Amino acid sequence: MSSSDAPEDDQKETSDESPNISDADAFKILLEMKMKKRQKKPNLPSTVTELVTEEGSKVFVVGTAHFSDSSKRDVVKTIQEVQPDVVVVELCQYRVSMLKMDEKTLLKEAKEINLEKLQQAIKQNGVMSGLMQMLLLKVSAHITEQLGMAPGGEFREAFKEAGKVPFCKFHLGDRPIPVTFKRAIAALSFWQKVKLAWGLCFLSDPISKDDVEKCKQKDLLEQMMAEMIGEFPDLHRTIVSERDIYLTYMLKQAAKRIELPGASETEPRKCIPSVVVGVVGMGHVPGIEKNWNTDLNIHEIMSVPPPSTSSKVVRFVIKATVFGLVGYGCYRVGQRTFQFVLSMPTTQNCLQRLTEIRPRH
Repeated sequence: MSSSDAPEDDQKETSDESPNISDADAFKILLEMKMKKRQKKPNLPSTVTELVTEEGSKVFVVGTAHFSDSSKRDVVKTIQEVQPDVVVVELCQYRVSMLKMDEKTLLKEAKEINLEKLQQAIKQNGVMSGLMQMLLLKVSAHITEQLGMAPGGEFREAFKEAGKVPFCKFHLGDRPIPVTFKRAIAALSFWQKVKLAWGLCFLSDPISKDDVEKCKQKDLLEQMMAEMIGEFPDLHRTIVSERDIYLTYMLKQAAKRIELPGASETEPRKCIPSVVVGVVGMGHVPGIEKNWNTDLNIHEIMSVPPPSTSSKVVRFVIKATVFGLVGYGCYRVGQRTFQFVLSMPTTQNCLQRLTEIRPRH
């Protein structure tokens, strides 16, 4: 063995003999780094509401406007300041795709409402709920077109920032949208559904970025919400109040104490309070504050009522209309095709020959 190989072998032996760090020690080191980065007195935006659980966990709720650059900055700053253990956003599994789409794709998706999307919405949520979902998408598309900004930017920023924080989990905190739509439709009478659909169809008022930023003021938002609800209090209950309860429940679930790994298997594990950042629309913040110290049961608000008589009638009318149009279309096409074939010279000659042939006795 040459002398030049000796140092290399010594280095290998030294590296092999160096003690390995256990998973528990690595976890503690990274956790300590995270704790040092976490601000004891964080400098938070005015849109943040701090809540505390009975176990001492802290929840920082960022109230946002869904079409706002300022809200994006508020979310980023809050996550960087508090270094959370969990980030909860006002999304469900049916809308999670917007987290990984870029702004350009989302703008295109929001503006394009076609028959395929309508069929998918009806298949997923039923006729009435699907139609209502498309009408609300039309409202979102209207705002998107007015502002040139795709919705949910604050959720995408939260997703990105959560990935930069060690051991930070990312939770979806909103009730599944099919449940919300079905409960909302069931809460309205037939004429209320017609009136609401009419109002959404003819929405065309211009919206400015200043209007969106003003939505971050609680008093103005509550006033706007009261005007929007009007004669649809049941709609407010299902779309806002029930989701306030669901979001509060999910935030409290996310704020459970964290169990730290012990130095050995025999050593009891230590639990510490967690830190959570919730990213929700500003309109949900008062409801979350109201429900925070209440024992919540979400089973009732997760149930889907059976279709009403009016829904069954509308579904039957729509199906009958579609089948009727298809049947009439086939009839018209068949009639024209038959007339065209009869008018062809070849067909005329064949018919003439057939009439000239007499049966043999």
